[in-house]
Amino acid sequence: MAACELYAQYARVWLPDARDVWKSAELTKDYRPGDLKLSVQLEDGTEVEHKIDPRTNNLPPLRNPNILVGENDLTALSYLHEPAVLHNLKVRFIDSKLIYTYCGIVLVAINPYESLPIYEADIINAYSGQNMGDMDPHIFAVAEEAYKQMARDERNQSIIVSGESGAGKTVSAKYAMRYFATVSCSSSEASVEERVLASNPIMEALGNAKTTRNDNSSRFGKYIEIGFDQKHCIIGANMRTYLLEKSRVVFQADEERNYHIFYQLCASSHLPEFKAFKLGIGESDQMAIYQIIAAILHLSNVEVKDQSAERSSISPENAHLVVFCELMGVPCEEMAHWLCHRKLKTTTETFVKPVSKINAVNGRDALAKHIYARVFSWIVCSVNNALKSAAKQSSFIGVLDIYGFETFDVNSFEQFCINYANEKLQQQFNLHVFKLEQEEYLREEISWTLIDFADNQPCIDLIEAKLGVLDLLDEECKMPKGSDDTWAQKLYNTLLKQNAHFDKPRMSNRAFIVHHFADKVEYQCDGFLEKNKDTVNEDLSLPSSFQDDEKATSSRNTRASVTGRAGQSQRDNKKTVGLQFRQSLHLLMDTLNATTPHYVRCIKPNDNKSPFIMDPVRAVQQLRACGILETIRISAAGFPSRWTYQEFFSRYRVLMKQKDVFHDGKQTCKNLLEKLVKHLYQFGKNKIFFRAGLVAYLEKLRSDKLRMACVRIQKTIRCWLARKKYLRMRECAITIQRHVRGHQARCYVMFLQRTRAAVIIQRNLRMWVTRTRYQQLRSAAIAIQCFLRAYMARKQYYKLVFERKAVVIQKWIKGWQARAHYKRTMAAIVLLQSCVRRMKAKKELKNLKVEARSVERIKKLNVGMENKIMQLQHKINEQHKDNRELSERLNFMEKSQTTEREKQNREIENLRRSEQEAKTKAAALPSLLEQLSFLQHELENTRKEKEDLEEHTKVYKEQTQQVVDDLNMKNSLLNSEKDELNKQILEQAVQLQGTELTNVEDAKQMEKDLTEERYRYQALLSEHLHLEERHRDAEEEMNLCNVRNTLSVWFNHMVVFISCILVSLKRLSWPMLAVFSQDETQATVDLPVLLKLQRKVKELEQDKQSLWQQLENREEAQQEKAKWQELDSENKKLKQNLNELRKSLTNESSEFAPPTAGSLPYNILLEQLSSSNDELEMRKEEVLLLRSHMVRQEALKHKDSVLGEGLKLDLGEIPSFPDVDSVLYILMLFLRSTNIHTLNEDGELWLAYEGLKETNRILECQMQEQKRATDEENRKLLDEVNKFKAEKEQQQKLLTQSLLLPEDARIEASLKHEMTRLTSENLVSLLWSGSVVELMVQQEQQEETIRKLKKQLKVHIKKLEDLEGDPGRAVNITRKEKEYRGMLEYREGDETRLVKKLVTDLKPRGVAVSFIPGLPAYIIFMCVRYADNVNDDQRVSTLLNSTISGIKGVIKKRGIDFEVVSFWLANTCRLMHCLKQYSGDEAFTTHNTAKQNEHCLANFELSEYQKVFGDLAIQIYRQLIKCMEDLLQPLIVASMLEHETIQGVLGSKPTGLRKRSTSSPEQAVTVEVLLQRLGAFHTTMSQHGLDLDLIKQLFKQLFYVICAVTLNHLLLRKDMCSWSKGLQIRYNVWHLEEWLVERELSDCGAKETLEPLIQAAQLLQIKKKTEADAQIICTMCTALTTAQIVKVLTLYTPVIEFEERVSTTFITTIKNLLKDRVESTTLMMDAKKIFSITLPFSPSCVALETIQIPASLNMGFVTRI
Repeated sequence: MAACELYAQYARVWLPDARDVWKSAELTKDYRPGDLKLSVQLEDGTEVEHKIDPRTNNLPPLRNPNILVGENDLTALSYLHEPAVLHNLKVRFIDSKLIYTYCGIVLVAINPYESLPIYEADIINAYSGQNMGDMDPHIFAVAEEAYKQMARDERNQSIIVSGESGAGKTVSAKYAMRYFATVSCSSSEASVEERVLASNPIMEALGNAKTTRNDNSSRFGKYIEIGFDQKHCIIGANMRTYLLEKSRVVFQADEERNYHIFYQLCASSHLPEFKAFKLGIGESDQMAIYQIIAAILHLSNVEVKDQSAERSSISPENAHLVVFCELMGVPCEEMAHWLCHRKLKTTTETFVKPVSKINAVNGRDALAKHIYARVFSWIVCSVNNALKSAAKQSSFIGVLDIYGFETFDVNSFEQFCINYANEKLQQQFNLHVFKLEQEEYLREEISWTLIDFADNQPCIDLIEAKLGVLDLLDEECKMPKGSDDTWAQKLYNTLLKQNAHFDKPRMSNRAFIVHHFADKVEYQCDGFLEKNKDTVNEDLSLPSSFQDDEKATSSRNTRASVTGRAGQSQRDNKKTVGLQFRQSLHLLMDTLNATTPHYVRCIKPNDNKSPFIMDPVRAVQQLRACGILETIRISAAGFPSRWTYQEFFSRYRVLMKQKDVFHDGKQTCKNLLEKLVKHLYQFGKNKIFFRAGLVAYLEKLRSDKLRMACVRIQKTIRCWLARKKYLRMRECAITIQRHVRGHQARCYVMFLQRTRAAVIIQRNLRMWVTRTRYQQLRSAAIAIQCFLRAYMARKQYYKLVFERKAVVIQKWIKGWQARAHYKRTMAAIVLLQSCVRRMKAKKELKNLKVEARSVERIKKLNVGMENKIMQLQHKINEQHKDNRELSERLNFMEKSQTTEREKQNREIENLRRSEQEAKTKAAALPSLLEQLSFLQHELENTRKEKEDLEEHTKVYKEQTQQVVDDLNMKNSLLNSEKDELNKQILEQAVQLQGTELTNVEDAKQMEKDLTEERYRYQALLSEHLHLEERHRDAEEEMNLCNVRNTLSVWFNHMVVFISCILVSLKRLSWPMLAVFSQDETQATVDLPVLLKLQRKVKELEQDKQSLWQQLENREEAQQEKAKWQELDSENKKLKQNLNELRKSLTNESSEFAPPTAGSLPYNILLEQLSSSNDELEMRKEEVLLLRSHMVRQEALKHKDSVLGEGLKLDLGEIPSFPDVDSVLYILMLFLRSTNIHTLNEDGELWLAYEGLKETNRILECQMQEQKRATDEENRKLLDEVNKFKAEKEQQQKLLTQSLLLPEDARIEASLKHEMTRLTSENLVSLLWSGSVVELMVQQEQQEETIRKLKKQLKVHIKKLEDLEGDPGRAVNITRKEKEYRGMLEYREGDETRLVKKLVTDLKPRGVAVSFIPGLPAYIIFMCVRYADNVNDDQRVSTLLNSTISGIKGVIKKRGIDFEVVSFWLANTCRLMHCLKQYSGDEAFTTHNTAKQNEHCLANFELSEYQKVFGDLAIQIYRQLIKCMEDLLQPLIVASMLEHETIQGVLGSKPTGLRKRSTSSPEQAVTVEVLLQRLGAFHTTMSQHGLDLDLIKQLFKQLFYVICAVTLNHLLLRKDMCSWSKGLQIRYNVWHLEEWLVERELSDCGAKETLEPLIQAAQLLQIKKKTEADAQIICTMCTALTTAQIVKVLTLYTPVIEFEERVSTTFITTIKNLLKDRVESTTLMMDAKKIFSITLPFSPSCVALETIQIPASLNMGFVTRI
């Protein structure tokens, strides 16, 4: 490319500037070769001419396109030079508020001087596991890269953090160590990470100080090695320090301070003690350190007095000296003497020479520096000891926090060493960068030439080579009279003309200049020798811990030698500071070269410590000093821009034609480049390498092509718009003309019509005028006549009226007089009446006032008592009702009395008739007279009763009438009070409406608190379960240890046992053993004999095992006997309870007691009890007979055998043994009477014991059945007794209540009670009769069905008879269907087998596909029902606890398998729902069928286990979420952000050396892949039968994770914040929403969790310019925090040239609008948040009796009942 092509009009360039270093300008004219000036226009509109040097012809550097500005990597810039780097850093730092930028392999960190929310734990989690180019630049990305390379390559790593003071080196190193401590798991030693991080404050207190450039400047270098084990967990650390600035202890420049520890000690001097650091330094050691530092403070205040020019003195009584010596524990007089004197040794004598004041002060300062240095070194050693680990270190990551290049107005020995270290580090950096470039070119197999870079080896040789600066300095320090001036002259004479990097200042002979890689620095020679020697007067009596190590060693080795030559050799052998620093620096470089380095360069933006303000001059100085520009220069010398073929094709596809595109992408890219550019690029295996500036040229071609396309599109659109406008205007003109002509024609027609109308109007008007005039004259004449005639008539009428009125007036006057007389008379009468009535009214008023006062009091007492009013109203109604009942009773009594009266009259008539008959019958007279007298007496009694009743009813009527009147009055008063109370209630209702709103808000808040509390509870539950798992693991490890110990003990016992057997064999007199003993002395052994012996030993072992098994069987038999005895004792207890119950029933006697002995219910109970006792006795007899029969059979079996002959037992004498001990006795006789080997040859003993075990098992089953039967009968008897007791208590209560009532009420209460009792009995009888009727109906139906079946059977029989001749036809035998009870019977002790088959060994995939969902849960619950049915609480608890333990074990072992976790979550929830559904609780049985209600648990209440299973379900739910998150995590970012679903929308931008990790198109992760994974989750959970509510909660959680992870990555990736990416995100979110609709999960709340991501995508696409746009953004982004909105706007990056960045003023407007919003200040969404779970009850419609156990489960030990 020619220069004229690049430097064309409108091209932008960089011009040098004194204030801004570089200033942007734009060419106003094209450049032509040979021009000596460039016409440019600055950004402020000023036009200038830039001169071109004709000798070099160097043109100003070109500016990168705007699309490349603000990139994450500086190497992505097409033009790589100083102004481009400075501008890119400035845009990122000031505009985007981004402090980190990549520069190839270097991370550039600019100190923001402000705390930023980019170091939280969620940021660490976001960067963990990510590739370095996938996220925005960050110190965490560098730390993650180092950690990943250490784990992957098993190679040690180093992070080199450098920069000048105040640039943020120490903070960057601390954040790197915090990252390692967070992402690495803890090792066996607790809190190693905390100790590593806690060492920083200690070192900063003693090694940091305030300088003019930094308030917390590290005045020493340190290299921390963080050790990791094979699992990559931190196990320890080690620290190495370099060049502590000891001179600061005694001297500080202006506006600088000493080390922090001195000020901290002074500020804490009033405290009695200090806080312990708790890091390997004990409390006593801490106090000793404070004591030494205080001694240094006092030593600096010791005053030296000048006695003469060569003599000085210090008073021994100096207060500060006394305190110093006391604190240090040294003699005060000797210290005062040797600070002012010096000992000189010769070969023969020793002289003590006084020193001058200056030398004494220097000696005092040297002592202070020496003590402080020793304290610092001791603390470093203590910290290292505390961080040391006993575990083996596998690898380490080193963090080097070292001083950067320094240059001050006065530079001394410390600056010289610092710059020397930076020279070495820069050389290592250059070599590493060059090595990486070379490896990249070799890997891609491109042709390249050697890159020339500035090697600083000559400068290093100047410093450290032979006869270099340090060598000459050490040589001068050995001279007896060496000084800084003589050393300077040696430097001038030796190095001035030999080394180009050394120079001498013009105006000074005590300084020298070194040309470093960053800049030239002038060093002052004053103090170099003294600082290099760093000697302390050897005669000072210091404690041994403050002496130099070499000095102490030499003094011990040469203690016997006291000659001066020995002392001189010791001084000569002492290492200087420069030599020590050079050796430690070489060691550091060796360590760094043996590791993989990672570089962090810290930049200080300004000297004023202002946040986000960059001083270009200072920034350029540091960029040059830290090697960033050198890196850029090396990259620019090669091929800095590197694109993959796919990225190049997708970016520059617009430059190709359709015919130029081939299937081979590489060939297509090659053809395009050969067509556009002839050189400046290379084709690699996977990438295309471009020279500097070529990408900018391609971007120019691309933008020109797009601009031409835009112009063409605009031209076409404008043509179309103009033509459309013309056609529309033409059509409008024609329309207007048509309307105008029509309007004119209509106007002419209207004129003609108006003319004709005018003529007609004139004619009619003239006619109307004439007619009007005539009519007026006629009407006037008629009116005159009318008025005249009316006047005459009125006159006659008035005359007649006057006469009539006179008559009427006379009539009314007369009547008025009569009425007036009458009114006066009536008024007098009324007045008299009113006076009388007034007197009565006053009396009534007084009474009413009294009543009013009492009513008001009642009103005051009953204010607000609306309920009481209602009660009173109800009472009134009840009294009215009682009145009506009493009146009805009264009428009834009257009717009864009338009937009695009539009856008595009839009796009287009969009596009269009998009296007449009695006259005839005299014999019967006396009896009749007696009867008559009796009847008369009864009649009198009834009359009296009638009179009493009438009086009583009369009195009762009066009383009730009075009560009714009183109640009516009270009712009226209460009605008035009710009205007033209603008004108050309305007022209170208005107030309550306001309170209801507050209550609603309180309810919402309480609901929110409830969800938070539930979430907190579930988090604590998960932590508790996690701790339980850890405890269980520890127990398992302990059990394994115990098993190992027991196995070792068993092995030892077996060895002893085998040895005993061998000894016993030797003692036996077997022939084989005798032969063997005879041939024992021979050399050869008979092999068959040996084999027989081995076989015999095996037989003995088998016999031993059989004996052990027999003993175990006997123990089992004894245990069964004990169980039988326990059952017998329980039966006796039940009998005793039953007898006591009988006694209690017979002893209780009362009016309402149950039936006594001899009644029908009592006899029925006695019969049932006696029958059960008889059955029990029969069972006992059967058991005993069975035992005796089995024993007889065994005896008959062995009668003819050797066993029977040896026993000689008569079978007729075998009794019926009552227990098992007798059987065991017979077996013991067997064992005693015969040899064991003979006994067990055919397995008879084994058969006997097997029979005994079977007998015991049968007996146990029978006893259990008997126990169940007796328990059921006793339960029924207890229920009946309890029922009788309840009835008795109820009747007693009613009796006591009726006794308290009056006689009438007592009669009514007894009648009511009797009526209720009779109605209940009638209801029972009706129910019984209804059931009987139903049974009869069912019986009739069954009879009908039997008749039908018989008919069908006859038909089938006929068919069979017809087919008898066919022999091949098979006959089907139908099996009767059993009715199952929904229970599974299992033996006690089979719980472990059951859990093993159903939980441990079960494979979810086969069960989920083949069987009904939740089959294991149903089977376990059916077993629980069986345990509940047999009333065995031990079985229930054992089974459920085993199930819980088994599920926890499966989740623990296979917790990463999604199918396993989902399967057991579904089954755990189903088992919990079954426990609720069949618990019998009304809240859970509403949806049950009648059969399911019959299957409810009868004996146990398992609500506690419901809660346990609920907690277990929550634990599995959290594990399932974790498992699903782990499976989705690699897909979320790739599918939601990185993959371009809509092709051609995004396009890729140029990237630097840190490229994003992209996958091939075949392996691309799309949103369809994510949806397939979600669909697989949904299908699997549905197959497992997981509740729909739980599935909805799970997917709500998953969608929240998708939103959080996507948004967090969007906030951390600048390359993803663009308009096209927002469109892509909205497209992907639409796919997720459609998936929810397809799966019918749209109401689960998952869509709402995506709202932050949707709003972020909308924020990327919305217009962002005006204040109205800001208002819209604030209204729209309600789900995003202010920090997130500002971050997205700050990171917004145009992908194409036509987009614009968001201005800082717009971002400021957004901040001002959102400043009042109350929200969280965190930037990232909490991706680890888990919503609280609810487990709603979900009943099952599966009938338990229909469930069958598949044969594939191998559960033959379980039987359906």
